[in-house]
Amino acid sequence: MNVLSILDLSTHEISTIIDNAIRLKEERNLGIPHPHLAGKTLGMIFEKSSTRTRISFEVGMFELGGSALYLNPRDMQLDRGEAIADTARVLSRYLSLVMIRAHRHTSIEAFSVASTIPVINGLSDIEHPCQILADLMTLKERFGSLTGLDIAWIGDGNNVCNSLILSSIRTGMNVRIAVPPGYEPDPDCVARAVDEGSVTFYSSPLEAAEGADAIYTDTWISMGQESEQEERLRAFQSYQVNAALLKRASPECIVLHCLPAHRGCEITDELLDGPQSAVWDQAENRLHAQKALLLSLFNIEK
Repeated sequence: MNVLSILDLSTHEISTIIDNAIRLKEERNLGIPHPHLAGKTLGMIFEKSSTRTRISFEVGMFELGGSALYLNPRDMQLDRGEAIADTARVLSRYLSLVMIRAHRHTSIEAFSVASTIPVINGLSDIEHPCQILADLMTLKERFGSLTGLDIAWIGDGNNVCNSLILSSIRTGMNVRIAVPPGYEPDPDCVARAVDEGSVTFYSSPLEAAEGADAIYTDTWISMGQESEQEERLRAFQSYQVNAALLKRASPECIVLHCLPAHRGCEITDELLDGPQSAVWDQAENRLHAQKALLLSLFNIEK
């Protein structure tokens, strides 16, 4: 099985992964080893740089008893023009599974077609399912259930936003979107969620945040968008997650950010470091959710 989209996982599979992730986290905190993937090797292809994705997958495989290889395309024949399908066929004979953090979703799709081992989307221009699994885990820890939660996304309609929207199909969450004109999420993801999930667009962040259980934001300027910095800062200036916005939400509302954060831009220090911030749990949960995902790809349940 490949996980290129959050929708590649069923409602039951997502629930199982989250529950297993919570148990793995408890075991880790108690110092209980869980080397369930002894002898397995994860290949990690990074077209884009990474902090949380690389470290969480690498540490996760180590703690599961396996090993992880960091594969930079510039150090492989991919950078000299080898067909991605040929690379996939070869790596399938060396490795147990592959995680790819790519510029284009189509590259991961092409790799997965030729691969005979599981392929995980570690990030693409369309989706970031690994991040959303950690987000769902964090929400489950805080609220006990995902069904009926109101999640306000404020800012850029990017890959994380796309996966969050699609996750409403599997979880029963209600996703509220407030983005500047011209920065909307992927229309295909929106159309699917409109038909099968719950996504609503609002004309302002204040409206989207009204009574929300969680307010979620991300950087306004992602990797590869540096040339758009001035234009984006102008477009997003009224979309900051701050105290005024939080006052419109539920009193138990938590604040989410998938990091890295540009403090003082999309979010204030007051909220990022404040008592309602779940950002650091969310970052830690990348490790646990990905360990549970890795186990699921080998049909291992805790």
